[in-house]
Amino acid sequence: MSTRRGASDGKGGKGSKSKKQSATQFTGRGMATRVKTAKGRKGSSTRWLQRQLNDPYVAEAQTRGYRSRAAFKLSELDDRFQFLKAGQKIVDLGAAPGGWTQVILERIGKNAGMIVAIDQNEIEPLPGAIILQLDIFDEDAPAKIQASLGGAADVVLSDMAPAATGHRSTDHLRIMGLCEAALDIAVNVLAPGGILVAKAWQGGTEHQLLALIKKSFERVKHAKPPASRADSAEVYVIAQGFRGTRS
Repeated sequence: MSTRRGASDGKGGKGSKSKKQSATQFTGRGMATRVKTAKGRKGSSTRWLQRQLNDPYVAEAQTRGYRSRAAFKLSELDDRFQFLKAGQKIVDLGAAPGGWTQVILERIGKNAGMIVAIDQNEIEPLPGAIILQLDIFDEDAPAKIQASLGGAADVVLSDMAPAATGHRSTDHLRIMGLCEAALDIAVNVLAPGGILVAKAWQGGTEHQLLALIKKSFERVKHAKPPASRADSAEVYVIAQGFRGTRS
């Protein structure tokens, strides 16, 4: 099962964060691009291409050198909840191509903490981060993660998503399965008081998952950052105050 990832807008440092969720500041505004349907290209592919070409987050990610637009979601979530701090040990699940890892590096500093970026797919190196090509469903995955960190984690982040099938209920179950896997990693590697931020999907079973997360964390909230597309069912769970024990 493949995982995907993305990009951010903050420059890091405690003083740069607002207590309120801040809007992404775009550096430019381009003209709308219309894509003509080419021979052999499906209409759905044309619509996807047109959306990409006219997406301001895609353009801004390219301008700032981020590996994909999705990392703007992390910066917007951190602007609001302020869970990234210097000196932390952070696990970035489903990190390919590396956009969220870039944001973490900006916000906590390359030499101010420990970052382990994990994906079953290859990730090009990012100075300041440890890259692990690893399937999180492997039984020894938690042990390998803690060995790379040199101890327990302060934050576990997950923007994992399965390859879409186009069947909404199937895609919902698959992404919620990945969110449960992120929770399982978190309860095995987090230090007491730690934080989990994970992508979920609205559609029915998220309520059961939230109830499960609440057994292990003191405070659980959910949020949809501005960078999430309006027609997307994705939502992010922010769980704080890990109790330190399995329930």
